[in-house]
Amino acid sequence: MADSYFMQAFVYLAAAVIAVPIAKRLGLGSALGYLLAGLIIGPNLLSLVGSEGRDVMHFAEFGVVLMLFLVGLELQPSVLWRMRVPIIGLGGLQVVITTLVVALLSAFWGFEWQTALVIGLVFSMSSTAIVLQTLDEKSWLKTVAGQSSFSVLLFQDVAVIFMLAVIPFLAISDFMVCGQMMEQVSSTSESEPPQWLSALSVLGVVAVIVLAGRFLTRPVFRYIAKTRSCEIFIATALLLIVTITMAMHAVGLSPALGTFVAGVVMAESEFRHELEVSIEPFKGLLLGLFFIAVGASIDLGTLVSEPVLIVGLVLGLMALKLVILLILGRIFKLQFADNLMFSVLLAQGGEFAFLLVSFAVQSHALNFEIANQLILVVVLSMVFTPVAIIFFEKVIQPRLANTCREREDDEIAEDSNPVIIAGF
Repeated sequence: MADSYFMQAFVYLAAAVIAVPIAKRLGLGSALGYLLAGLIIGPNLLSLVGSEGRDVMHFAEFGVVLMLFLVGLELQPSVLWRMRVPIIGLGGLQVVITTLVVALLSAFWGFEWQTALVIGLVFSMSSTAIVLQTLDEKSWLKTVAGQSSFSVLLFQDVAVIFMLAVIPFLAISDFMVCGQMMEQVSSTSESEPPQWLSALSVLGVVAVIVLAGRFLTRPVFRYIAKTRSCEIFIATALLLIVTITMAMHAVGLSPALGTFVAGVVMAESEFRHELEVSIEPFKGLLLGLFFIAVGASIDLGTLVSEPVLIVGLVLGLMALKLVILLILGRIFKLQFADNLMFSVLLAQGGEFAFLLVSFAVQSHALNFEIANQLILVVVLSMVFTPVAIIFFEKVIQPRLANTCREREDDEIAEDSNPVIIAGF
């Protein structure tokens, strides 16, 4: 058993070490390198990893949680308050319009309205992992396009909570056995707490996170810092994030959202930079592991059997989301260069689609055949996204007179950050 774990670790680490430097040297970016590495070592090609890929993906999703905690550390509450309009307006409209348009097209395709609506909800998500990783690598997070992309992603993380609450009501009778349905209803009514108690527990957990982040973490980290032990400081930081993740999961909220809130609360802490340095390596490794697991999960059998349908759905999804995002960016008065970057960044499916599809199958809102096709379309759209970003950066962006990098300097100039000049 131990040998198998070591072998799996060897395969994943070797794939990352070999593929990512090659991908970056070719200008493809680390995200695409991880995805291609996963595809190569996956069950469809070399078969070095197999059915354990799903378990690895669930573990590696902790990298997304760490990433949002680090993003929260970079955003002070005042900055987040200034972003409330794009978060609610731009993010909300993106989710609603994409869901409705995809649902209408799916209904026109012949799906029942419940299935069509679930497909719309699934495809309205974008990849937090790929987009934020790209923004971080290319230093685009401070740009107008980067801030707008982050606003939409943050709203999507919140919207997942409501989607999970809606999906059970979209169950289709043809997908379930009547006896199973009655058993589920009776067990649910007996085991689930009242709605007011669930809402109260959610508010309580969020309040505890905010209060603990403001009043408790500073003395704790001061005490830990006095030990002058770097590994204990790192362990304390990871313990904090794991505790928040467990608390948010217990009340049915997104762990990524909870850790983001904790990061925002601690953005003004004197330990912010030390936390960033301590957590960054874990975030990078786990995100890379997540991308490799996504690449390994690509079902080439379905792609080979229906290549025209799958590729057509992938390109159609990305083109549709690109058009919707361009229109929304125009409404919110983004300049053309920023609007185009913003639209290219978010024109894909997201990792939350895996959760929504799995939950929809369990709730009998989707059958397995449709679910497998949706997963494949989402994964391939995530694979195509780094290629689209490279095409935008190398071909389109140099041709634009008003580039997005010029906007980055404007954003930095507006920030009121203290400056210390040291030296001769």
